[in-house]
Amino acid sequence: MQYPLNLSFKIITLIPQIYITDATGMSVLYTRQKLLKLKEEVTIFADPDQNQPLYKINADRILDWSARYHFKNIGGNELGSVKRAGMKSLWSAHYEIFDGQSHIMTIREENPLIKFLDGIFSGIPVLGLFSGYVLHPVYNVTDDRIGRVVMQLKKQPSFFEGKFTI
Repeated sequence: MQYPLNLSFKIITLIPQIYITDATGMSVLYTRQKLLKLKEEVTIFADPDQNQPLYKINADRILDWSARYHFKNIGGNELGSVKRAGMKSLWSAHYEIFDGQSHIMTIREENPLIKFLDGIFSGIPVLGLFSGYVLHPVYNVTDDRIGRVVMQLKKQPSFFEGKFTI
């Protein structure tokens, strides 16, 4: 696997799908959301053909508010979890990453105003189609043990899908 990783969220299909490729264009991971599920349950596959399941992600509750998402390998062993920080996420995306019960990392938006403006701009008829080319939120992953950013997720310009680079 070679960085940067490219994430492509297909949002114009009925079933949301995520394709992850590396810098060479090779498929790294693929997932699609199941419709009509009360609690989130996602299987991550090695490729879009869905021949090799690798991981499972399960929410601990029905509502997304402060939900915790548990990541497990296909054998059922817990790898960690991510929890949305309810009230802190109203203005700005804020997630906490756990290794077991230990909080080890935090995901935050670099500039909450960008997300706010993107939400307004994308809601304007016709002009909203171009919001994917104008505003590009950045999400920082900070390792709380060393106190610095270790990864960034950046939105890239795109039409009819969400594109991000890690």
